[in-house]
Amino acid sequence: MNPSKAALTLACALSMVAARAQAQPGSASPNASPIPASTLNSTPYAGEQSRPTKALSEREADDLRSGRGMGLSKAAELNHRPGPRHVLDLADQLALSHAQRTEVQAVFDRMDRDAKALGAMVIDRERALDARLVQGDFERLDVERWIEEIARLQARLRFTHIDAHLHTARVMTQPQIAAYDRLRGYDGGGGGAIHDHSH
Repeated sequence: MNPSKAALTLACALSMVAARAQAQPGSASPNASPIPASTLNSTPYAGEQSRPTKALSEREADDLRSGRGMGLSKAAELNHRPGPRHVLDLADQLALSHAQRTEVQAVFDRMDRDAKALGAMVIDRERALDARLVQGDFERLDVERWIEEIARLQARLRFTHIDAHLHTARVMTQPQIAAYDRLRGYDGGGGGAIHDHSH
């Protein structure tokens, strides 16, 4: 192909690309209806300004108060470290002994107590942060300290849940953990090898 034809081909290709770009959804069109200003200005946070705790939905706050897992222990759950609540629910299928049930129940009770206490503290600190921001009477470092405190509480809460999984795994035998993974639908691969965590 001579240089003149090559240049013409390139120009045609660029014109087609430009035409397709203009035809994509969202592109301006002379006949398109104008987008309402209310749509342009709305955000995913619209309506959340009336929350009792701005950073938490009602569901999130309820989960924290109730000590629910909220996926915080997923790293343990999906790596052959069973959760105490689910182990107790599956106790018959897992053939847990009376001693195992008693110990796992104790692990759950401790986790539940500590998680509820920490969850309440997270909510309290979030509301305190809201109050300071509303008042407008705060120092930058003061806000930073409150955020760091909330982060520490959230880390302790996550550890509380994961630690309960670690304790539960130590109570169970390797075949029981394998059965748990199968009953929970985790036997499709991944998560590494199962090790015997029993004493």
